[in-house]
Amino acid sequence: MSYARVAFVAADADPAREALDILTRRYGQQRPEDADVIVALGGDGFMLEAVHNYMQLKAPIFGMHRGTVGFLMNRYEEGDLLDRLQKTTEVILHPLRMVALTADGKTHEAVAMNEVSMLRQTRQAAKIRIFIDGKERMNELSCDGALVSTPAGSSAYNLSVHGPVLPLGANVLALTPISAFRPRRWRGAILPHTAILKFVMLEPEKRPVSAVADRDEVRDVVEVTVREDRSLSMRMLFDPDHNLEERIVAEQFAP
Repeated sequence: MSYARVAFVAADADPAREALDILTRRYGQQRPEDADVIVALGGDGFMLEAVHNYMQLKAPIFGMHRGTVGFLMNRYEEGDLLDRLQKTTEVILHPLRMVALTADGKTHEAVAMNEVSMLRQTRQAAKIRIFIDGKERMNELSCDGALVSTPAGSSAYNLSVHGPVLPLGANVLALTPISAFRPRRWRGAILPHTAILKFVMLEPEKRPVSAVADRDEVRDVVEVTVREDRSLSMRMLFDPDHNLEERIVAEQFAP
């Protein structure tokens, strides 16, 4: 695969904008729609934004770290970029699709490359009933919330709330509670990627809950369904000596 035509996109921060100027003068600039590859300059937040913005295009995304958190990003280097791109390894990711029903009867859909999370909106703990593939698995989870994570997102928010880090090729999802009060010792579950998860909010008027799919938030949800959407995919490129699979393994041994 030739990556001669490059589209550079950058976060709205000085290091990213400076890199954009340097790289476009050196390698030229294509529209994302016409490019062989999209190079995203920023941090993980911008990388997720770029994934959402360009998911419908055929071009893969190669991220270079010019932001704060750079777990999904390759190191920033200005030289020999075209040759470097030819040596990358490709990872294909599938997002989660969230369908959320709100108290006013409306349905909202969104996709997430990292996770779908449900979060309490007030001082009251959320109470959530959980179904997996139509079978009730938990009658009542009293908590600050719960999330469903992809393997790519398992080292982000999921890891911060003590969820498992998942290898990319494992074909599983992580279901992780956020500050569970009852059952106190429940730490979540690892589920096959084909699982369909449904969350029913108990006492939603007293205990309102919001649902968040990466960057899209829906408030006052009463029911949320989450599943992997194999009809959508995102191609991401990584340097062979520091690819995403290696980062996920290394994260489990970080001090």
